[in-house]
Amino acid sequence: MDETVAVVGCGLIGRSWGIVFARAGCRVRLYDPDAGAREAAPAAIRAGLAELKSYGLFDGDPGAALAGVSVHGELAEALAGAGWVQENGPERLDAKRALFAELDAAAAPHAILASSSSGLKISAVAEGLAGRARCLVAHPINPPHLIPCVEISPAEWTDPAASERARGFLAAVGQAPMLVRREIDGFVVNRLQGALLNEALRLVAGGYADPDDLDVCLREGLGLRWSFMGPFETIDLNAPGGIADYGARFGAMYEAMAGQQASVPDWGAEAVAALERARRERLPAEALGARSAWRDRRLVALAAHKRRQAEEDGG
Repeated sequence: MDETVAVVGCGLIGRSWGIVFARAGCRVRLYDPDAGAREAAPAAIRAGLAELKSYGLFDGDPGAALAGVSVHGELAEALAGAGWVQENGPERLDAKRALFAELDAAAAPHAILASSSSGLKISAVAEGLAGRARCLVAHPINPPHLIPCVEISPAEWTDPAASERARGFLAAVGQAPMLVRREIDGFVVNRLQGALLNEALRLVAGGYADPDDLDVCLREGLGLRWSFMGPFETIDLNAPGGIADYGARFGAMYEAMAGQQASVPDWGAEAVAALERARRERLPAEALGARSAWRDRRLVALAAHKRRQAEEDGG
């Protein structure tokens, strides 16, 4: 793909974005103010590309793809000529405002400025910038080179053409973009995840289930369907007459449950400490890194399986 991309911030998310863009054949310019992060990024990108290739998810040559990746110690060098800028700075409003001011001043006029923010609205980050019309959030799911969904969340003053360009570009580099049509706290993915987490906390606090068993519900239950279907398609197929039939059968039940789910769950230190104790019994703190690597191996295997299934289905 003939596109120059700047990746600003080379932590876990930035390196994963680097894999996404290098896999697509983009010229990738990496920048991070931390020398250690800059030095570690190319090897991480090479390893990610090699793993994708080993599972049949990358048809190119990792070395050739990496040849299009350069590392820069100056922000202006990384931004020069880039048509897409993916910002991965600290998740703090003051830091993002300062960084976006730099990006808007130094990036090419045609460049889209996209933030990987998990919850900060672009209207709060870029409202005062001269180039705010080209600014938006492109929130990935970690890690983006293995989980393709990206939320595009523009402000009301973001140029609709920029949002459409973003959607087309992200699809072209192999991601699965979705548009958040109106800004909302947490965007869409974290609101869905938050609804499930909040109910999980309520169930644990109420003594209805242990944390391990709640993980079973998702891992061996709902998650199996959700790995290839969304919630609306799921219920459309869960009643003989489709979604209308499902609503007639179970709508009143869900309405009644919603009234019981209105309380704010306890995210305080004591409640989180109890969850921490339960998780550390299952997974010692020193094993978190190894388990994260295991997660990524499972994700790449799942992605390979889903691709094979899509090819068999003709989709």
